[in-house]
Amino acid sequence: MQLSETLVRPEFDGRIGPDGRRRAPATMRAGLYALEPDPWGAPFLPTGEPVAVFPAGPCVGNPDGDGFLTSAGPRNTIVLHPDDAPDVLPDLEGDHTGCCGWHGQSGPNRLCPCGAAVGTEISECYTAYELHLDPAQVHALDADIVGAPSEFGQAEQEAWS
Repeated sequence: MQLSETLVRPEFDGRIGPDGRRRAPATMRAGLYALEPDPWGAPFLPTGEPVAVFPAGPCVGNPDGDGFLTSAGPRNTIVLHPDDAPDVLPDLEGDHTGCCGWHGQSGPNRLCPCGAAVGTEISECYTAYELHLDPAQVHALDADIVGAPSEFGQAEQEAWS
């Protein structure tokens, strides 16, 4: 078999992270976030239906019996590109890593610098590449309200500036 001489190998296809591990393309472009309305992440409950544990991910068999697992995790997780949260630290305790990255099936694997579990990164070769922050631990602030709150009076507004 002969290959075309016009084939070009790209320098970087976005599937190798800075740690040198293989991963799927990021589902969120850097600088953006979204809310996941469906249950996401651990805990997982048994189900008879072959459903993906994570969107666009694999079905996972129930290790305690017949059937599969489905997410019963929090709704409205804040989804972002993992590089957009550089201060969120990996939890190196527990079973969080797979062959190529973070599988996300063992619960939160990202910590606030204070040590509180705040989210779950998935970056395994067979999963999406994204960070889900727990809405019970992390709150998104609208860019329009990051400055002085509108309910402040004139003196407080001036002091805030």
